[in-house]
Amino acid sequence: MYEIRTDLALEAKEKFETDNVEIKGVRLEKEKKSEELQITSMVIETENGAKSMGRPRGNYITIEAPSMDDEDDGYHREISMELSQIIRRLIPKDQCSSVLVVGLGNREVTSDSLGPKVADQLFITRHMIREFGPGVFGDARHEVSAVVPGVMAQTGMESYEIIRGIVTETKPDYIIAIDALAARSTKRLNRTIQITDTGIHPGSGVGNHRHPLTKEALGIPVIAIGIPTVVDAATIVNDTMSNLLEALAAHAPFGTMKSSYRSLNEVEQYELVRELLVPQLHTLYVTPKDIDASVNRLSYTISEAINLAFSE
Repeated sequence: MYEIRTDLALEAKEKFETDNVEIKGVRLEKEKKSEELQITSMVIETENGAKSMGRPRGNYITIEAPSMDDEDDGYHREISMELSQIIRRLIPKDQCSSVLVVGLGNREVTSDSLGPKVADQLFITRHMIREFGPGVFGDARHEVSAVVPGVMAQTGMESYEIIRGIVTETKPDYIIAIDALAARSTKRLNRTIQITDTGIHPGSGVGNHRHPLTKEALGIPVIAIGIPTVVDAATIVNDTMSNLLEALAAHAPFGTMKSSYRSLNEVEQYELVRELLVPQLHTLYVTPKDIDASVNRLSYTISEAINLAFSE
């Protein structure tokens, strides 16, 4: 059976809520900062909750900003400030003197270039502090270093192998991994930021599984930050079919069709749509047409948040 793919823990939780299923061991809190900014904190507290959610135990924080894809410097600054505060909560100042930022993804593929573009805009301080001491910037700062490991087709190596070697040599206290994600819903494309302290499984949202970047694998805590930039084509078709049948349900000939389709659960509906798509479309993922401009804006928003978080 096909799995409805999403990298967003919040979407996985919403699926259970739609089915009226309560998950024990998962705690959810929502905080509405403004009409255009909401933060949802989800904590998977038990192994039972982790098994049900299909995700490891830990904190999953989601920033939902419906207008994040728009050009509004003040709005993006507000998002950066909120994100920097979340990073500071997950990385206590007294437990971290150095951080390695990893820009995951492929710089040559626009929808997958978020990580590399964030790394390009960071204020890198490790070499300066090592050379001249913490006072070189006036105030004590964290040592910030960054790497863009590329993808296996470019290097012949998994990102994990490259990062593990760097961690062994430079010994940072924390890793922040930035990656583009896959969403279940088109409304969340370029409008949602997920932050988690459980690490990351690169490529899992599009079925391209690689070695995980986690504390267990690398020996130090890994904070993952991601924004969904692609959605499965079958998801779009499935949502469109549901909306169409809903609109036509008032007409008797289509009422039976709607009942038959609704008798299937969500995964069965999704599987049916994928089987109807021609084989060449089974692995098709879709991204907005202005993704280049969006990634440029969003990469700056994330890089500004990281710069703010480690500037003091």
